[in-house]
Amino acid sequence: MKTLTARAIGVLLAIAAGGLFLIAPTGGWAQQKYKFFFKDPGGLTKYTEQHMLDVGDVPGHQIRVASLQTKFANVAPEYDGVKVVETMSWLAADYIGASGRFTQYSVLLMANGDKIFNRSEGLAQTSIGADGGRKTSYSTVTTLTGGTGKFATIRGIIRGSGITDFKTGANNNPSEGEYWFEK
Repeated sequence: MKTLTARAIGVLLAIAAGGLFLIAPTGGWAQQKYKFFFKDPGGLTKYTEQHMLDVGDVPGHQIRVASLQTKFANVAPEYDGVKVVETMSWLAADYIGASGRFTQYSVLLMANGDKIFNRSEGLAQTSIGADGGRKTSYSTVTTLTGGTGKFATIRGIIRGSGITDFKTGANNNPSEGEYWFEK
């Protein structure tokens, strides 16, 4: 059995230390993440346009497209200390009996004039209550995809749920998640 010389041991230690340096995380590599929480007080979102097309294969099967506008006043969501002033959204849905999947794209206009862009995937479920009225609840996962100015590199995931009315657009939507700025 051969023994290693002091020089060989030194070379092996240097290689091992270098390898550990390459895989060891450093503070400079980690993204700082910010928590997000907002509870929509309801009544802020209105449909500006919506169209429903009957598919005809089963009763109640519709393809739906809509645009929505949300205007915030005193209570508004914030990103990095800047409030959202207004949101414009466009959605496409595939519903049977007002239940099904939807995709929504939104542009958030910030108080400083910048914008944040996002994409949401969701599921709507409509039920009929004892009084015969319909109640539609939904859940979403929103991906922050970028923005302009200060928010050009924003990324994040926001989860939400709430209720909606297809006629008025009124909803109550608590949402939470986290966001960060890519470096």
